[in-house]
Amino acid sequence: MNEQQQQIQLFKSVFKGREDVFAVRWEKGSKSGYMPAYFYDPYHYRAHKMNGGTFANYPHKTYLALTEVEIEKHLNGV
Repeated sequence: MNEQQQQIQLFKSVFKGREDVFAVRWEKGSKSGYMPAYFYDPYHYRAHKMNGGTFANYPHKTYLALTEVEIEKHLNGV
C-alpha cells in the first residue's frame, strides 16, 4: 500500500458516516454553507434553468457517492 492509499484509509477511518453522499462547501457573496455533492448534466440543467427552473426542483441530479477517488481529490486539493 503506497502513501496515498494509506492517507485515504486513514481519512476513511476518521470520518465515518454515510458513503452514499458527501457535502461540498459553497460561497455566494457574504453567505456560505454546505450542500450535498451532485452529479448532473450542466447543459440539460441550463435548459431547465432557462425555462424558469431552479436547482432545487431539477429532477435529473443524483448524489455523488463518497468514493476513494473523491477522497483522493479532496486530499490533493482538487
